[in-house]
Amino acid sequence: MSTENLIYHDGDVELRGELYRPSGSGNGKAILVVHEADGIGGNVRRRCAMLADLGYVAAAADIHGHGRVLAGDEMMAAVGAFRSNPLLFRKRVRSGLDALCKAAAVDAGRVAAIGYCFGGMAVLELARSGAPLAAVASFHGLLTTALPAQRGEVSARVLACTGAKDPLVPIEDITTFQHEMDAAEVDWQLAVYGRALHSFTNSAVADLNDPRMAYDPVADRQSWLALLAFLDDAFPAGVNAGRYLKRHLRP
Repeated sequence: MSTENLIYHDGDVELRGELYRPSGSGNGKAILVVHEADGIGGNVRRRCAMLADLGYVAAAADIHGHGRVLAGDEMMAAVGAFRSNPLLFRKRVRSGLDALCKAAAVDAGRVAAIGYCFGGMAVLELARSGAPLAAVASFHGLLTTALPAQRGEVSARVLACTGAKDPLVPIEDITTFQHEMDAAEVDWQLAVYGRALHSFTNSAVADLNDPRMAYDPVADRQSWLALLAFLDDAFPAGVNAGRYLKRHLRP
């Protein structure tokens, strides 16, 4: 695996992502990975490396601009600004998708996008926008939006993985999401992990000292395997989930 900077723009905003290329020829497919609320960090970098190990070209998108990692009030203000303006949010995420497609020289049928927390919300907005890509997967992202998907406009398959005990994604939001996906005739899947809180895939989340969030190794493994099976369907002749379990995800 090799890594390099991925510099691209959304209008006048410079975005500084990271590109992870597999060793050898790879599998000819690419995946955009969108970060949590603060910015590109350890969890996203680890996922990009795991995907590159599987043969994908993976890119960590930069949503805040200039590669910034935010905290506190500045982070919450940035998240609120994107959530209140879905069109801006979709445009920013789409710029990362376009940059990845160019760098990896892949077409829409061979690219997916996944995201964590804030990034999970981001990739769902990307899917709702009708962006041309094969698949989108959200991990513990917010599920509701001010601009619901419209019938016939979503081309990507959608997977949402959420925790049943996540206070940021209550059962009402899960139900609303299901109704939205059905009404828009989306090819969608939902996985709910009964013991999981918010940020269940992030092994470093305890550092935030937030009782709403906790790493759950079982939900992490199961949701990653769900992603691999999902990609197997979205990308014919993809990664075999059983083989991957033996290599990487033993308890």
